[in-house]
Amino acid sequence: QGENLLYCFEVAPTQPALTQVTQCRTEGSTRGLAAVPRLALDVMACEVLRVLQLTDTALVPLSYLVPRKSVQEFHEDLFPDCTGMLPATDAQGWWAGDSQQVGRVSLHPARRPTETFTSPIIAGTGPTNTGHTDANTGHTDADQTSGYSSPSSLASPSSAATSLSASTGPSSGFASSPSQKSLQSILGPSSRFRHTQGRVLHRDHHLTNLRGLSLTTPGECDGFCANHQRAALPLLSTGGQIAVLELSKPGRLPDAAVPTIQNGAAVADLTWDPFDPWRLAVAGEDARIRLWRIPEGGLQETLQEPEAILQGHTEKIYSIRFHPMASDLLVSSSYDMTVRIWELSTRQEVLCLQGHTDQIFSMAWSPDGKKLATVSKDGRIRLYEPRHSSQPQQEGPGPEGGRGARLVWVCGGDYLLVSGFDSRSERRILLYRAQALPEGPLSVLGLDVAPSTLLPFYDEDTSVIFLTGKGDTRVFLYEVTPEPPYFLECNSFTSNEPHKGFIFLPKTACEVREVEFA
Repeated sequence: QGENLLYCFEVAPTQPALTQVTQCRTEGSTRGLAAVPRLALDVMACEVLRVLQLTDTALVPLSYLVPRKSVQEFHEDLFPDCTGMLPATDAQGWWAGDSQQVGRVSLHPARRPTETFTSPIIAGTGPTNTGHTDANTGHTDADQTSGYSSPSSLASPSSAATSLSASTGPSSGFASSPSQKSLQSILGPSSRFRHTQGRVLHRDHHLTNLRGLSLTTPGECDGFCANHQRAALPLLSTGGQIAVLELSKPGRLPDAAVPTIQNGAAVADLTWDPFDPWRLAVAGEDARIRLWRIPEGGLQETLQEPEAILQGHTEKIYSIRFHPMASDLLVSSSYDMTVRIWELSTRQEVLCLQGHTDQIFSMAWSPDGKKLATVSKDGRIRLYEPRHSSQPQQEGPGPEGGRGARLVWVCGGDYLLVSGFDSRSERRILLYRAQALPEGPLSVLGLDVAPSTLLPFYDEDTSVIFLTGKGDTRVFLYEVTPEPPYFLECNSFTSNEPHKGFIFLPKTACEVREVEFA
């Protein structure tokens, strides 16, 4: 009572005994709930449960339907015979030991007894002619009831009409039958991945006893970085030290100090080369980028000499990103409000992108490597084509709040997803068409109020976006689709303690036999 969430579980005699099927958010707070008797259900629409919710001002019917390809026939497996309305014995008979059961009746519209109960409030029980087998049983009286609609008109997705099994969402690519289409118009689309389960792997896979971690990396940095072989973590100690841990050697780290990289300046951002798992690029607060090479087998002794130093920025660097297609290409953004592209083979700056007027929160290469997008504190998103011009090709309005933002390319590089804040510090995600930035966002979704910027990670195979912030315990999951409603919610994941950083490993690390996709 007083809540606006309604959970639906399946109960089984075997483990797991309780499985969550769905949860739905109702428009008003619940003051009371009652289940409608099974005889009143609209069986031809595959309605398996109807709940009446009492709110402060209304009695709201919530309908649960199972999607079936055909709604022309009666589905025996969903509707076994149920207890009828006629008593099996009277009070004297019961005291005398009569234990007869109430007779069961069929829910099939054609075989139904005529003495069903009727109610003007509950759709489907009004004075309709019982016994006809038309698929619209229970819908015909929608216009006769006093202002209450039948389940077929619970069309607004905000009302809690919920689907029980995986109906095909708009992005699933399957051709849907007319009955599925009508069901989707009732329920609104749902994600194919909404039952995704996040779980923490066994402790045998953890690296524990980490000491002296730097938890004050700038908001533009992810906090640490990892590839499929090793992770690099900035440490608190002076001189910008970085620990490099081999992921193939999990377990408790020794209490003694581990060998580190001595960067020489505080770490602003760091990233592994996607085409060379032994090369680490580190941006320092001294406006220099240092390239470090990790020896085969991992760090055995402290590294003090970088492979190369890139100089050109005049102020502290925000973030660095390797090119997704070409080797030896690195892009960096800095407090000097420039974005510079470096060629690592010659250790030279090859292009300086202009046009920013304030702090650069985030930048991302498009999946095909042709374009570079940036989001800035001046409330603008800019799109560059570095091979053609050092000026932005197009600009559009970004998030209003100036607390931080991130961006990532989605849906094959045709769309941009930006996470940021509104003017009231609510965290939100915005979706843009990459070809039409000036038109503004196609869709905006508010998530919650929290101080840290949401870091997005996009899985291009499933089109699922993972969002979480430093210091959060919850990871939001949404399937992103190129057509409305654009964001389809999936099960979120909650960890026991707040995370200080969050990195996704390359797809090759996934256990595909377990259907692990991230």
